[in-house]
Amino acid sequence: MSERELHCDTCEGMRPFETPPCADGHGADCPELVCTGCGAALLIATFTFPATRLAADAIGAAHAPRRRAA
Repeated sequence: MSERELHCDTCEGMRPFETPPCADGHGADCPELVCTGCGAALLIATFTFPATRLAADAIGAAHAPRRRAA
């Protein structure tokens, strides 16, 4: 089990959190953590999103040549 120190809202302070045995097969990389003081569960989730068309247009607009009045 891996252990790290995080803030626990139930204990209202910094407490060691550990990874419980994972039934999903994540092993030490399991996103679920448990406070060793009170047993409160914490889920660490990471999300990745593809760049949107709006973001791609904004990047392209920043590099486009600017027009000037004659």
